[in-house]
Amino acid sequence: MALNLEILQVLDAIDRKGSFAAAAAKLGKVPSALTYQVRKLEGQLDALLFDRRGHRAKLTPAGQELLSEGRHLLYAADELERRVRRIATGWEVELRIVIDCVVRIDTVLELVREFYADKPVTRLRLFTEVLSGTWDALIAGRADLALGTFAGTPGLAGPVSGFQSRPLGEIEMVFAVAPTHPLAAAPEPLTMEEVRRHRAVAVGDSARNLPPITVGLLRNQDVLTVPSMEAKVAAQIAGLGCGTLPLGMALPHIEAGRLIPKLLSESRVANTLHYSWRTSERGKALLWFTKRLAEPKLRKALLP
Repeated sequence: MALNLEILQVLDAIDRKGSFAAAAAKLGKVPSALTYQVRKLEGQLDALLFDRRGHRAKLTPAGQELLSEGRHLLYAADELERRVRRIATGWEVELRIVIDCVVRIDTVLELVREFYADKPVTRLRLFTEVLSGTWDALIAGRADLALGTFAGTPGLAGPVSGFQSRPLGEIEMVFAVAPTHPLAAAPEPLTMEEVRRHRAVAVGDSARNLPPITVGLLRNQDVLTVPSMEAKVAAQIAGLGCGTLPLGMALPHIEAGRLIPKLLSESRVANTLHYSWRTSERGKALLWFTKRLAEPKLRKALLP
């Protein structure tokens, strides 16, 4: 192959310094060595790369095109070298973080901003899952850190080997319906039989391998399944069904009159979420995030 990084560095030095002699001095070579390399490349490409008629070595159009693209390769190689050296110090190439749909993405992005401020080499990949989907992503190896795992995920009896979990916090839930929904005017507390007669709105569990979780659904109740918590809120505001919502997400709509909170005859226990990670991974990026997540103020800000 005619092209390699060394000859691209030679062409770059000649263009920047303006002469073969000056470029040779910069690269620690003799001018004749550079002349030989350039002439050999010109012969292999069957193209003149430099106009040598003046005092200054000037690129021909073919030389300009070659060096313009070649500088991208030089930059990429330089970046790769720096990344390899930094990764050798303990930074991961990539950290994959799965986020449950109830976790506040704006707070996660602020955390990412802080991470980038430290100028790490690690690339971040964020994606969302629902309910059992967070554990599913961790166990299947699609994620290294999960924000919003459920302790009572079906199929996981007790602590999961190879993973650590810490409490993220509790999410207070509220049963709410649209003002136009039949249950809005029903006397409180609502019985479970009354609720069962009306369609529920639920966010679909995204697990691929683990058994799915259902939260707040009653046996034989009609269900409208939606893809996200935002869609669930919107569907309940539209009067398409009823159900429990995180109080922090429902409160602005309750205060605006778009949702009506209703008491139930059976109290609902607050959902406890955790953050979990692979114990086999010991990179500096994962350590950075788990250290920050140990701060109570941040954990509270991550939940609605």
